[in-house]
Amino acid sequence: MWRRALAVSALLLTAQAGALAQAWPTKPVRVIVPVTAGSAIDIIARTVSDQLSTQLGQTFVVENRTGAGGTIGAGSVAKADPDGYTILVHSSAHTIAQSTFPNLPYDVARDFSGIAPVANVPLVLIVAPAKYTSIGDLVAKAKANPGTINYATVGAGAAAHLTAERFRLSAGFEAQQIPFRGAPEAMTEVMAGRVDFFFSPTLPTLPLLRDGKLRALAVSSSKRASALPDVPTTLESGFANSDYNFWIGMFVPSKTPPDVVAKLHQQTAKALQTPSVRDKLATMGGEPMTMTAGEFDAFIRDEIAMNAALVKAAGIKAN
Repeated sequence: MWRRALAVSALLLTAQAGALAQAWPTKPVRVIVPVTAGSAIDIIARTVSDQLSTQLGQTFVVENRTGAGGTIGAGSVAKADPDGYTILVHSSAHTIAQSTFPNLPYDVARDFSGIAPVANVPLVLIVAPAKYTSIGDLVAKAKANPGTINYATVGAGAAAHLTAERFRLSAGFEAQQIPFRGAPEAMTEVMAGRVDFFFSPTLPTLPLLRDGKLRALAVSSSKRASALPDVPTTLESGFANSDYNFWIGMFVPSKTPPDVVAKLHQQTAKALQTPSVRDKLATMGGEPMTMTAGEFDAFIRDEIAMNAALVKAAGIKAN
């Protein structure tokens, strides 16, 4: 008798979850972006959210909840009701935080379910044209003058920091990190020659590259960037295990019903195929990353492990 009751209860729960997914969304959806407005992550989140709103006939409200390296915004989503009405759009920094914040109030792998990666945004290794002619030139000078090379980041433990460290460790030279508030300040110092190199987001570098104010030596991604087809990857330049993919993805609290996760994944995949969205992401240097929700969860676990090993190898101190 009790087995039959459990079976009936399970069927009812399944039916309720299916009904919830079919009805979802019946009210506005909050999209939490844990970085400042106007950043690449923010613009991409708004672009995809606007398309989801059009497809689903419901408002998607983007909120910038910043602070503590993105962990304040992410933490608010981890604690939100798991009903599909609170979404996190974050970057690869989401998987770094597990290693750089010892008192993180959530577990990235346990407390979130991945919906889909939205885009891979290659970072570009930029230098002052008068200072370096090639990536080989940069590495040779760094090795010949130990401890004299420096590089810009937008904060210790950020993706640009780990990208630079992965490249540095592969190339085998020493360098000093110099943190800045944002990419514009970092690029200004590189152009002035006071900073040797910076792994910058693609979009803000393009006009400066065209004007000859900066030189692109390589891109950090595993494949070449479509916005810079003539620029090789660090892998192609001969530095094994130097690639670092800066991606942006969508998440919900881990106990969100699977049917809601599936519907959100399906609608997000559809949004990413919309020509206007695809073109907007391409202008920002965004490359497609096609994965199922389950594949994205597995990818996140791998990224957490990879970043943990990199943080340890680079000797990056916890915040």
